Amino acid sequence: MTPPESLSIFENLNVKENALLSAYTTFRLGGPCSLLIQCDTPEEVQQAVKALAQNKLPFILLGGGSNLVVSDQGLECIVIRYVSDTPRIEYHNDLITVSASTRLDDLALFAARRGLLGLNYTSGIPGSVGGAIVGNAGAFGQQVGDHLESVILLDRKGIQRKASPGELGFSYRDSKLKETGEIVLSASFRVEPGDAEKLLKEREETLNLRREKHPNLKTHPCAGSFFRNIEPTSRAGRRQATGWFLEQAGGKNLHVGGAKIFDRHANIIVKADETCRAQDVYELSLKMAELAKKAFDLDLIREVRFVGPFQKKVKDFSSAESFLIW
Repeated sequence: MTPPESLSIFENLNVKENALLSAYTTFRLGGPCSLLIQCDTPEEVQQAVKALAQNKLPFILLGGGSNLVVSDQGLECIVIRYVSDTPRIEYHNDLITVSASTRLDDLALFAARRGLLGLNYTSGIPGSVGGAIVGNAGAFGQQVGDHLESVILLDRKGIQRKASPGELGFSYRDSKLKETGEIVLSASFRVEPGDAEKLLKEREETLNLRREKHPNLKTHPCAGSFFRNIEPTSRAGRRQATGWFLEQAGGKNLHVGGAKIFDRHANIIVKADETCRAQDVYELSLKMAELAKKAFDLDLIREVRFVGPFQKKVKDFSSAESFLIW
């Protein structure tokens, strides 16, 4: 798709033509899109969506870019990027209200500094608040949906509505928002008073734990854990780490091109060097899924999402088909 002849429909918005999407994902992979519209506020997103709807132009929404792999060929549609380095957060009457463009870790820090309980487990998780809600991000047995009070959503025509957590269909690392295409503009979280000093100490311990187990995105670009953990069975009352199964099956020895398994976590693919391509990551993920199926008869479910065209190299693995995110 070629950009519109006139960009006047995006008046006062930050628009980039032929933007390389590798610059906007934590994996540092992906080709160009025709137009990228950078939005920092809910008002800018609504303006952009309304303009695109009125002109019948397809688009996808990109948040912090921490949980996806963009095709080497890029995307033929317009991309709205809704994330900001400037936190937009307010606290009133035990409710934290935050723009979905705010980075999740900034929200965690805001709560910890003010001694507010309920969000400290999100410390160090990359990505935006909006993306975390769509994917029901979590850690240490907790997830974003647990403390969510309400959200303001935007449909594909630019119309807003308020929704409760019950309407979002939260489940493990999932929500209905992945299918509805609605955009999270802002959210409110219910919190309780706590001890700031204790929370900040706990936060630092969480960050240190993440540094020990997870890649440094500056040196090892990645998208975090690639597959969801295994659902509980009659023998295990809690979810089991997919990385353990992959490691037992020899998964740490897998690689495709410049894509390799992280040496400290068998469920994480990293960009090992500049030869790495998105297609390498795609094919390596197929190998990981096949290995788990062969060794343990497990059908792995991806957390990471593929966007744009990818060549399918392995037969009979339908869950690897690529799809767009909103």
